[in-house]
Amino acid sequence: MGRALIAGLLRSGTRAEHIAVGEHVAAARATLARELGISASPDNAAAVAGASVVLLAVKPQDAAGVLAPLAGRWGTGPPLIISVVAGVRVAALQEWCGSGVPVVRAIPNRPALVGAGATGLYAPPSVSAAQRATAAQVLGSVGELVWVDSEEALDVVTALSGSGPAYFFLLAELMAEAGTQLGLEAAAARHLAAVTLYGAGLLAHGEDAQLARLRAEVTSPGGTTAAALRAFADADLRGIVARALDAATRRSRELAATHHS
Repeated sequence: MGRALIAGLLRSGTRAEHIAVGEHVAAARATLARELGISASPDNAAAVAGASVVLLAVKPQDAAGVLAPLAGRWGTGPPLIISVVAGVRVAALQEWCGSGVPVVRAIPNRPALVGAGATGLYAPPSVSAAQRATAAQVLGSVGELVWVDSEEALDVVTALSGSGPAYFFLLAELMAEAGTQLGLEAAAARHLAAVTLYGAGLLAHGEDAQLARLRAEVTSPGGTTAAALRAFADADLRGIVARALDAATRRSRELAATHHS
């Protein structure tokens, strides 16, 4: 995700010399410098020196180890910390960063890799409007944004859009498998499923798109789509989806508890 955000910032006009990265893996540093033209250092303190914005993109279990040594070493003033670390709460991040450091949490998803991400953001009241605008500019470089009013809502964002691409991929995968079982050649079935997923997404993202209306426009009374949707209803697809998102939300909250400060 860090690489996706770097690429997005470069696409949106941020100059490479204004981006510095702390990366302890030598091969990753070389790749970033070669492919994106940015400065990468094994020293996190050197990477954040003088920065006005610090983007934290590490594994949850590594967040404390990365932030705690930087506390009190931010330079002339504390930067805005934007965390894309799943499950680590603002309170923990602020404790590790040190007093007075503003923190915004963001939950982007994998389509950020192609500039089509969906990101949920949360900022506590202590974060200023200007700092919120900065966070929106950074995450907006890889897709679209939704601000939520509570940190707990980010767990639902994680379940819905954060994990959501996997749900659509699974449905397309199962559609391709079923098509193959019904007689289509496997490669053709996979291609049709993938292109259908892509095209449906474009329609759903259109101006004034309403999901229920789009579904109805494909569904002729007594036709093939109606037969398929009836089978979904008989299998309680609505309940399955609700239980799946509830499970993902609960798991996000469990993970947050394990990474509490």
